[in-house]
Amino acid sequence: MTPRQNTPHPSTPRQNLFGVTLDALTMDQTVARCLAAIRVGERLEIGVVNAAKLVNMRRDPALARAVSGCDLVLADGQAVVWASRLLRRPLPERVAGIDLFTRLLAEAEREGLSVYFLGAKQHVLDEMLRRIAVRHPRLRVAGSRNGYFADAEQPAVADAIAAGGADLLFLGMTSPKKEIFTAGYGERSKVALVHGVGGSFDVLAGVTRRAPERWQRLGLEWLYRTLQEPRRLGRRYLTTNVSFALMTGRELLLGRTASPSISTASRGES
Repeated sequence: MTPRQNTPHPSTPRQNLFGVTLDALTMDQTVARCLAAIRVGERLEIGVVNAAKLVNMRRDPALARAVSGCDLVLADGQAVVWASRLLRRPLPERVAGIDLFTRLLAEAEREGLSVYFLGAKQHVLDEMLRRIAVRHPRLRVAGSRNGYFADAEQPAVADAIAAGGADLLFLGMTSPKKEIFTAGYGERSKVALVHGVGGSFDVLAGVTRRAPERWQRLGLEWLYRTLQEPRRLGRRYLTTNVSFALMTGRELLLGRTASPSISTASRGES
């Protein structure tokens, strides 16, 4: 299925990096934007990009279409923020997907909104739900399901989410599966907000450790993850990081550093 055409919010500033339109928002602005949309009945599909995903979007047209079809596309990686400043198309700060996830959980509890969790292995999902219940005892959980299902089951999964009546859907799945599910079945799920949070379920469950704040500020969260899973992530991060550096260097060499006015147009017009 092709991603739906999003309707841009008239006051959302945007910057174009590597042919991808990103929303130039702070974390606080993003949270406020999400809550405002839910209150007025506007649907939001959130996409986040880091260096690796921007590289993979050039290799995978389906992933690129899925991300670009989201209503908000945010800089999840610090390297993306640094590149935006180097290319004079500055983004205000990193809006990490896991941090947005935890902020929205707290806001959902405070506002009385219901949430649905989709993703991870069953034992990881169960442990995360247990910990979230302790941290957010008044949070309304509309339902949950592990992320191990065949592509042919996606319509049924979306229908089950819709039946639960959740306001927010969090997808704890890897790319490109979460982006493709969002593009194809986010609307069918009938939730007000969809946010793909990748491996955040594992972090909240205590299965994997997140990098200390100092590592995050230095843009080395990828290295911390690699040290935990060197065989699985070492080659991947080395390849994508080099590719991202080359992409940024190419933009500079081509003279694409002139600072355009920040756009508030739709992604299709960027």
